[in-house]
Amino acid sequence: MELWGDGATKAWSIGFTFHDQEVPVVATDTIRLVSTGMWTPSRVLTNADLERMVDTTSDWIVERTGIHERRIADDDIGVVDMGCNAAHEALAEAGLDPSGVDAIIVSTATPDRLLPATACDIQARLGANQAVAFDLWGACSGWLYALNVARGLILSGQIENALCVATEKMSAITDWTDRATCVLFGDAAGAAVVQRSDREGRGILASYMRSDGSLAELLHRPPSSAQPIPIDIAEIAHRNGFIRMAGREVFKNAVRSMCEAVDAVLEQAGISKDDVDLLVPHQANIRIIEATAKYANIGMDRVWVNVDRYGNTSSATIPVGLHEARQVGRIRDGSLVLMVTFGAGLTWAGALLRW
Repeated sequence: MELWGDGATKAWSIGFTFHDQEVPVVATDTIRLVSTGMWTPSRVLTNADLERMVDTTSDWIVERTGIHERRIADDDIGVVDMGCNAAHEALAEAGLDPSGVDAIIVSTATPDRLLPATACDIQARLGANQAVAFDLWGACSGWLYALNVARGLILSGQIENALCVATEKMSAITDWTDRATCVLFGDAAGAAVVQRSDREGRGILASYMRSDGSLAELLHRPPSSAQPIPIDIAEIAHRNGFIRMAGREVFKNAVRSMCEAVDAVLEQAGISKDDVDLLVPHQANIRIIEATAKYANIGMDRVWVNVDRYGNTSSATIPVGLHEARQVGRIRDGSLVLMVTFGAGLTWAGALLRW
């Protein structure tokens, strides 16, 4: 066996002999998504249902958010259940047994419990007993953050593959009496198996991550360990850890940060906006999506939108969008896919993927 490198292409190869002929196996300096999976609850909460719950109208919701309905998990369904369902689909497509998974990286803002990590519970449920498992808290940006962490672990040679899962039960932290926020969120899970790319020019071509903690109060969830959860039931009801959002300021920062991510990854990869086949943005609000697409000079016919059917499912929106786009043929072999997101923190991220 011979090992050699090519600095110009940033690839490494291992040569082996087969029938007296040396055959190179090429691995590049990036990772590829081998497979995807998703899961959504069967229960649908429509705008008409919300009209009976809070002082709002379907027309108001659609005009301002683009959302018509969202999926809500039953009380006995947790993020571990949802994440495992999405993971099973991704593992099946990849032909990877859970025992062969090297790392499980989970993004969630709504863990079933704070200890242990949701990833550890998913690991146990899947039977992925050889994997290191940990959670990554990046709010809506968490899944793209997870991809970047997996990329580093794989390219450093520590692991060969990773299962990146985003699983969010946003209904559990939504104040269903607050008409400003309860219309926005839904529940879903998405997953992908990632490995080192074996094709030059395919996989994650560029990635970008940023955060600004000075803007944390624009989108947050109290209480914290500095403000312990009270024992009194009435006080719990009053202070429960529901999402709090300054909508106008979040909107403004979301558009700014997602546009920044667009520029960063395209410049990094040396790719023109015109070459992008599909933009898969975070599905928070149709107005934010449209503003980002306009800035990127990408027509809405090249933008994946499912916020109308699922609402904002936090970090699950992009893996769910990728999976659905693949299912209907919007992402094919060789497609150039741009992913951008933002979330609480504030955090934002982008990635450019050649499928």
